[in-house]
Amino acid sequence: MTIYRRIETSEVRGVTVVNFVERKILEAAHIQELGEELQHLVEHDENNDLLLDFSNVEFLSSAALNKLIILDKKVKSKSGQLKLCSLMPEIHEVFVITRLNQLFDIVDTRQKAVEAFHRSAPAA
Repeated sequence: MTIYRRIETSEVRGVTVVNFVERKILEAAHIQELGEELQHLVEHDENNDLLLDFSNVEFLSSAALNKLIILDKKVKSKSGQLKLCSLMPEIHEVFVITRLNQLFDIVDTRQKAVEAFHRSAPAA
């Protein structure tokens, strides 16, 4: 199992859940490292579905948004889904202003997000 510095991962019902270690994702070097860790996770994790839980995050820079866009493309290239949950109102507003709320599937809570993965999963 890979040890990450900027994220913590767990698995819930076949979905890889990512929690962010830092409350403020602002510094360029940390954002670069965060992006690399998320990319590594997508490339090496056996689950294609990824849930980013923002419940610990108070501030998010625009550079971090770019990393999320790149991550979304990477997840989709593996036929996976990316969902975001538990965004604080100020961060959610940034997604609305930038219209990234139209790109990302943003769900209120972790539980609702995990359920949404299973509702949208193709039938076996």
